[in-house]
Amino acid sequence: MSHSEDRARFLAAYDANLRTDAETPSALKVTRHGPLRWVTFMKGRGFVTYQDLGGADAQTVTRLVADSVAYYRAEPEITRVEWKSRGHDHAPGLHEALIRNGFIQDDPESIMIGEARALAVDVPLPDGVTLRQVTEEADVRAMSAMQDEVFGEPVSDEMADALLRRLSLNDGMQLWVAEAEGRIVSAGRLEPVPGTDFAGIWGGATREEWRGRGIYRALTARRAQAALEMGKTLIHSDSTEFSRSILERSGLLKVSTTTPYRWVRG
Repeated sequence: MSHSEDRARFLAAYDANLRTDAETPSALKVTRHGPLRWVTFMKGRGFVTYQDLGGADAQTVTRLVADSVAYYRAEPEITRVEWKSRGHDHAPGLHEALIRNGFIQDDPESIMIGEARALAVDVPLPDGVTLRQVTEEADVRAMSAMQDEVFGEPVSDEMADALLRRLSLNDGMQLWVAEAEGRIVSAGRLEPVPGTDFAGIWGGATREEWRGRGIYRALTARRAQAALEMGKTLIHSDSTEFSRSILERSGLLKVSTTTPYRWVRG
């Protein structure tokens, strides 16, 4: 099968299987509004997503954006909202409507999909580097703090608290780290999607001084092996330009783009 045929097959599976409630396993609440799903997460985070916009014209898209802002404005605990757009959607006037309603466009990311077995290969690690799965609170907090530092964010308890809550649900999510000299140098999580062939790989971060040595690729391969052990045959991820090239070398294909737009309560 050619790359273009694989891309079409992967994208159809993505739209059918991943643009559902499977996309938001940590949701506290989901409200449906036409084609939209308005999601509430912990710590005052809102999230707007959908399988498609149902052929909506620009006027309808404008109304859906305005309705979304009004909904979250009326929820006092919500302090920020992400609208997750996809490059292959028919969404006339969406960018303009979001900007008019106070959203700010973030950097686009690549939607990457591939066969788990193509990723699950042996990747040699540098001397002194080991991989392991973590479940203990102290390890989870250390992993989350490292990711905050790598992504240039202030170290906060927010993501660690969310990960610990997810682990308590025992829903199959796994956290993996690479360590050197007793310190976490790379990390990422694996999220099996119930009722589908998919598992997602997320949160990949490697300390700058350890990049370019195959550690992230080894962490990706180990998560793919874990996915296969769960019976998942497809891997998906939204990736930055930095990790896209690594995932492409590992066998994933770029099938589309996703661009987040962010609204913050003024």
